[in-house]
Amino acid sequence: MALKKEPEKHVNHERWLVSYADFITLLFAVFVVLYAMGQSDKKKVEEVMQSIQASFGMANAGATAPKINVIPSQSMTVIPSLKPDVKISPMGSTRSGQAKSRAEEKDFRQIKVAIEAYLVKQGAQSKVTLEISRRGLIVSLKEAGFFASGQADIKPDAYELINTIAEVVTQYNNPLRLEGHTDNIPISTAQFPSNWELSTARATRGLKYLLKNFDIEADKISATGYAEFRPLADNATPEGRAKNRRVDLVMLSGEAERGEP
Repeated sequence: MALKKEPEKHVNHERWLVSYADFITLLFAVFVVLYAMGQSDKKKVEEVMQSIQASFGMANAGATAPKINVIPSQSMTVIPSLKPDVKISPMGSTRSGQAKSRAEEKDFRQIKVAIEAYLVKQGAQSKVTLEISRRGLIVSLKEAGFFASGQADIKPDAYELINTIAEVVTQYNNPLRLEGHTDNIPISTAQFPSNWELSTARATRGLKYLLKNFDIEADKISATGYAEFRPLADNATPEGRAKNRRVDLVMLSGEAERGEP
């Protein structure tokens, strides 16, 4: 008896849909993962920015967001507080009687960052420049921001800036030097016969003000004038002469102090 022949199966032309559906599912999963990673990175960046701002005291006072410790606070040395609302108190004194520490290079860097941030906030970057050298921290007070041309009296509107800078540097017991400088244009007045007298008078006025109003020992501060003989820039141009007319407040390092007479 002959076996019954099974009918031939029809070829399924739609099997590719299964593979296509798998591919679309995997592609969707990839985009979901990429999106999630992107959102995570954005959140991390925001956390880092908030942490940096909080570390330097630039966080928004009105913000109520929780404290984020992306940057461990244990590794950050406290930067002296800067008070933009410091008032002139010529009859007062800030003497606390507390023992002070000596500022080292890392402290100089932090003080420099803190003062520069305050200058930016006050729009006073053109009035003060800061530099760290082997001598220590040098805060250059430019003539245009602190003195009238040919005069040694400090401008009234410059006291707030001076007070803020002095509040920071006088929290340490490093010796301070005030050094007056001029450009090479001669001066000859009844009060200042030469640039020597003018540069010295400006430094001395600053010294007297700091001694009277801040916690400084008299044997830890001095003043001198260099006239035009220690320029920062070429006196051949108006810009160079403007850079040279200044009073440097130098916060001496340990190495520089040992080299003092």
